[in-house]
Amino acid sequence: MRHCVYNPAGVCSRQIDYDLDEDGRIHDLKFIGGCNGNLKAIGRLLEGRDARQAADILRGNLCGMRGTSCADQLAKSLDKELA
Repeated sequence: MRHCVYNPAGVCSRQIDYDLDEDGRIHDLKFIGGCNGNLKAIGRLLEGRDARQAADILRGNLCGMRGTSCADQLAKSLDKELA
């Protein structure tokens, strides 16, 4: 299991923490800051899910006029970790 920490930019959350197992599946996803209920829900929905599939689903999701979102920032982190 590999622990990953990402500091998102342009969003309310300050940090994204998660683990990737040897099969590239997401575990224990947590956002620090941001919309607490919504981000906890994302963590629950993605538990055990393939990280590449999750990144494909979340990439490009926007929050208002920010040009990104917490979900989009997670996709960026997953893309970086899987490269």
